[in-house]
Amino acid sequence: MTSNSGPPPDVAASDPAPPGSAPPAADERVRKTSGLSRLLARPELGAIVGAGLVWLFFAIVAYDNNFVSWATTASILNRAAPLGILAVAVALLMIGGEFDLSIGSILGFAGMTIMVLITPSADGGFGWGVWPAILAALAISLLIGFFNGSLVIATKLPSFIITLATLFIFRGLTIALTRQFTNRTQLGNYDEASGAGLADALFATEITVFGASFRVAILWWIGVAALATFVLLKTRVGNWIFGAGGDANSARNVGVPVSRVKIGLFMTTAFAAFLVATIQAVQFNGADTLRGFGLEFQAIIAVVVGGTLLTGGYGSAIGASFGALIFAMVQQGIIITGVDGDWFQLFVGGVLVIAVIFNNYVRQQAAKR
Repeated sequence: MTSNSGPPPDVAASDPAPPGSAPPAADERVRKTSGLSRLLARPELGAIVGAGLVWLFFAIVAYDNNFVSWATTASILNRAAPLGILAVAVALLMIGGEFDLSIGSILGFAGMTIMVLITPSADGGFGWGVWPAILAALAISLLIGFFNGSLVIATKLPSFIITLATLFIFRGLTIALTRQFTNRTQLGNYDEASGAGLADALFATEITVFGASFRVAILWWIGVAALATFVLLKTRVGNWIFGAGGDANSARNVGVPVSRVKIGLFMTTAFAAFLVATIQAVQFNGADTLRGFGLEFQAIIAVVVGGTLLTGGYGSAIGASFGALIFAMVQQGIIITGVDGDWFQLFVGGVLVIAVIFNNYVRQQAAKR
């Protein structure tokens, strides 16, 4: 009986090729992408390039007016920080496929909540300390975010409509309740409340670098953007956000808790509005019922300029931050050059159109590679 001591034909065929032979052919089913293609596919590319071009434009046009200086840089970053915080949160929500037009109203409501609660009872307030008032404003803001998200999920109506309604609801409540308690629409003297010192250190500190004052809000902005970027790119929650915005039904079929994700994102935008409201109340020693008016649209524009799709499923927190930076550079550049501020709105509309066209072109080119 003859034994077969050699390997079966299929095993022998899998042995390494002898030296000098041609390498095995690459699997044609695996598509290789170049570094340039991966770069072009990044949503924030357009905003980064745009920010560089805007800075270069004003650096040339307003060079004699000290646009290129530490003082101007500080002014730009100080302007960009509040909008940047809001834009990062809005970017997460828009990537998740939803809108929040109520963040400006939540900002005003949270700021006035803090101020009414710390205003002495003799003036119509409640006489609370700063930190109980801040925590109460935080809880109310998160509750509003939960309400917005739950209403969108329960009614299945477009979030644009729901939050447009709550924009007016909470703006009206802010004005009506503030007048009811204090008979005013502006409240100040925050610094006279107990516990103001620690809040000042956290929300209103200024850091001087080469004679220019950089507000601590910039660090809050960087921290929020870094955390959002980490969540989007490195965590399971980030995958859920992209999935919920890209195709909610398919995401549900693979186990993504789409409803909870979206409610959480609405609470995130509400938290961002609360944070900006707190920073501004401490920094400006008071609040106004109309503070935050129009910021919801500026935040959405900054997010779109940053490369986030209006349809969801694509975008980045970094891009939204650069979108906010472009806003601030234009505002500061117009002031320095002495151009009539009325032209700012025209520029914003032009930048929005150009950014959408450019971002769409870049995505198309990346898809062809």
